Amino acid sequence: MTPTSPTLTSRLAAFVIDTPSASLGAALCTLAQAALVDTLGCALAAFEEPVVRIARDSVPDACGAGLVASVWGDTRGDTRRVAMADAAFVNAIASHALDFDDNMPTLRGHPSTTLVPTVLAVAEACGASGLEAVAAYVLGVEVAGKLGVTMGSGHYVRGWHPTSTVAVYGATAAAARLLGLSAERLATAWAIAASQSAGLTVNFGTMTKPFHAGHAARNAVQAVLLARAGFTAHPAIFDGPRSAIATYRGDDGEPLAPQLDRLGAPWEVEDPGVFVKRWPCCYCSHRPISGLLQLMQRERIGADEVLGIAIGFPPGTDAGLVKAVPRTGLAGKFSIEYTAAAAVTDGDVTLASFTDAALERPDVQALMARVRVHPIEDTKRWSATVGYNDVVIETARGRFAMRVHTTPGSPQTPLSASELDAKFTDCARAALGDAGAAAALRLARDLQGQPDCTELIARLRR
Repeated sequence: MTPTSPTLTSRLAAFVIDTPSASLGAALCTLAQAALVDTLGCALAAFEEPVVRIARDSVPDACGAGLVASVWGDTRGDTRRVAMADAAFVNAIASHALDFDDNMPTLRGHPSTTLVPTVLAVAEACGASGLEAVAAYVLGVEVAGKLGVTMGSGHYVRGWHPTSTVAVYGATAAAARLLGLSAERLATAWAIAASQSAGLTVNFGTMTKPFHAGHAARNAVQAVLLARAGFTAHPAIFDGPRSAIATYRGDDGEPLAPQLDRLGAPWEVEDPGVFVKRWPCCYCSHRPISGLLQLMQRERIGADEVLGIAIGFPPGTDAGLVKAVPRTGLAGKFSIEYTAAAAVTDGDVTLASFTDAALERPDVQALMARVRVHPIEDTKRWSATVGYNDVVIETARGRFAMRVHTTPGSPQTPLSASELDAKFTDCARAALGDAGAAAALRLARDLQGQPDCTELIARLRR
């Protein structure tokens, strides 16, 4: 009898389960740990945000023994434990609440906000080593990136949010690996996760956007636990008609088979890499913000000189900017009109820029009305992380323009180690204090060398 050829789903599952942690090397682990640090900082900065408080209060305390984990920054953190899936849910919401977390071009979304909370919740619950946790993250990013390419930009443009709809498969892969599932059981878990894959970009600017990340993280853990217990599902969810890919793929999505031939060659965490955010708002506004600030400095333009601002977007680069007239500071994160006005008025964009009071300032409102957005024709569809934008500042003494191709925090123009550490410290000190933030930073930067995640998790509890 001729043996059955492996499916695309089984090939991907085997790669996730069979890749030795020790084979990943120091460079990959360093990149993974940097992403971990950034994500933890973003989560801790949001520990008192209303969306995080509501999510934290919505999950019950765990009863008795079992797979339990911690909620980061919880004031009851020394004693409180919740179900592993609930910890992933709350911590992922916190990681995405401020929209300060990283991005990745191939995913067309935020990889770490779903992956890091899943990895640390499962690693804490099952006692996995730091190296195993780091490896699970790297492999989860690999899955999310390769599947993101198969879904294409059209998936996002059509209204799906890949941070949830695609990253759920990376989180499922990471959880399955940490919990010791076979490749066959991982394939089943992916099929269970696929029936929960959801998240709509129309909800950007509301609490439901960070819910997408939490939903994906919790669903990933639940899918793995169900598969481990013997739950059944379609065995090849990424193959053939009516598969997850056939159902969700955009018009520009690429076939999965060539992506599987490129697994680990290069690794997604290296190329295209993870794009760290310099500013706490939608990444679609980052290139324009960078260009505006460069023009202001280069041409010595004062905020009171600015008569108007024009920003050009090639196809696809403004897909996340859904709030032309924001009514709240949260909605302002998804408005180029507001972020441009705030950047020019204040000389920077910070966490404080996205309060309701900051949005409602009369001078900012007046400048928002003078921000013009226009499309740029192009033969390609670009993204927030890849492509370019044109920015123009109009003043009485002239019209100043530039084309912007990169932003601070991208692999092409990365933040320095000291800038990354400063971002974490600024984010984490409100929850942990200066000493606690320093201790957490030290442990997170060396997670691969620790026998388990116990000490790091303890430092994240209050």
